[in-house]
Amino acid sequence: MHLKKRPTEIGAQQALAAIGQSELMTLFTQRFDHYLTDIAQVLLTHDIFDFPKSNKFVLNTFDCLLRDNVIPIVNENDTVATDELDHKTTFGDNDQLSAIVASHVNADLLIVLSDVDGFYDQNPNKSADAKLISTVHQIDEGEFGVAGGSGSRFGTGGMQTKLLAAKRMIDENRMMVLANGADPRIIFKILAGEDVGTIFQKESVTHE
Repeated sequence: MHLKKRPTEIGAQQALAAIGQSELMTLFTQRFDHYLTDIAQVLLTHDIFDFPKSNKFVLNTFDCLLRDNVIPIVNENDTVATDELDHKTTFGDNDQLSAIVASHVNADLLIVLSDVDGFYDQNPNKSADAKLISTVHQIDEGEFGVAGGSGSRFGTGGMQTKLLAAKRMIDENRMMVLANGADPRIIFKILAGEDVGTIFQKESVTHE
């Protein structure tokens, strides 16, 4: 849409979300066709999980899709989810959305792919001697202090939101891996148990 920054008007953001959703699904369909794999779109708002009836319906949808080997492509329904509504509708970012979905479908592992290699002891964009932390067992104020602010000028995420997602996974005795998604084949390395990115897990959990 030839924009140089994220618009502040909610209506404009929702319009862009509607435009982008169609583009994204076209892209996903083309990519998964290469693997002869069917996909489905699942658009969610936070209150779907808050109410037992809608929660049951969406989990049934996930169960049926996965049973039939259809990969659900999940995104927030940005065209109706705003902070200005009277009830809680927004997840806030896709990092937390992914953790919530992983929790509800009882996933063992959440893989978050980003433009960084993992979680560092300091900002690698500002410090040349920043060191990648391979394993994190707990997340407290120290980690959030290192994480800094938000992501790109178009996005809503950043390292803070990834840590919030990781904290949820750790608290529920699940695992999360944060790695660089420049080459999507890194997923195979993660699933093979290779030492890639940063793994977030309780000390009692083993990664196989």
